[in-house]
Amino acid sequence: MADGSVNVATTLKGKVSAEEWQRRVDLAALYRLVAMHGWDDLIYTHISARIPGPEHHFLLNPHGLLFEEITASSLVKVDLDAKILQETPYSINPAGFTPHSAIHAGREDAQFVMHLHTDYGAAVASQKEGLLPLTIQALTVLPRLAYHDFEGITLNHGERERMVANLGDKAVMFLRNHGTLAVGKTAAACWLGMYTLEQACKKQVLALSAGRENVLFAPDASVNMVRSQTASGNTSVLSSPAWPACLRKLERDQPGYDV
Repeated sequence: MADGSVNVATTLKGKVSAEEWQRRVDLAALYRLVAMHGWDDLIYTHISARIPGPEHHFLLNPHGLLFEEITASSLVKVDLDAKILQETPYSINPAGFTPHSAIHAGREDAQFVMHLHTDYGAAVASQKEGLLPLTIQALTVLPRLAYHDFEGITLNHGERERMVANLGDKAVMFLRNHGTLAVGKTAAACWLGMYTLEQACKKQVLALSAGRENVLFAPDASVNMVRSQTASGNTSVLSSPAWPACLRKLERDQPGYDV
């Protein structure tokens, strides 16, 4: 299994609960979608999923595998003390465990947590003004956006409390001088949150290539309108069949993640 492959004999399907298996499949899909979009950073950055139940056990990527190699069965189950709870040849990255354990412990609704180092996301996370109200994607994201200042590589467990406090009840966050983070009750919500944030960042970087004095900021009335349209309890603008469509593309282009 050193190459990241999982054959029929080693699949965990039928050996874990149905709820855990579905979380494994959804999480593996997220890893493959990130790879498909070119948002991965070799073996670095992480996506996690909490396993249903009171124990706060969650799944994390096996350290050393590329995102395109990850499968449902290769994901590693850990507890909040970083103890591995299954037989596996893999370890986890301590720098990935720290923020994910903090958020899974501190936010019951954060069933999925995604942290990336994308080019455009990290670029805007490193701009003083952060995300600007330039595009429809930005206006959709801004009411749900938080910021966390850079404290170095995320190995210090003391940072966990501050990260959770800065995230608050928001769905996406800039890790200043570092990257981006998204959380969601479902894999779909986490994915669409990160996708929208990344699109907003990409378009901001492109727009600012003309200089800040030449960009057109959205009118305040439009900013407020989008805020009300995407407020809690009125999520029709954010919900769509995009997640099933992404899974269909994944099945065509990168089958095998769900073993």
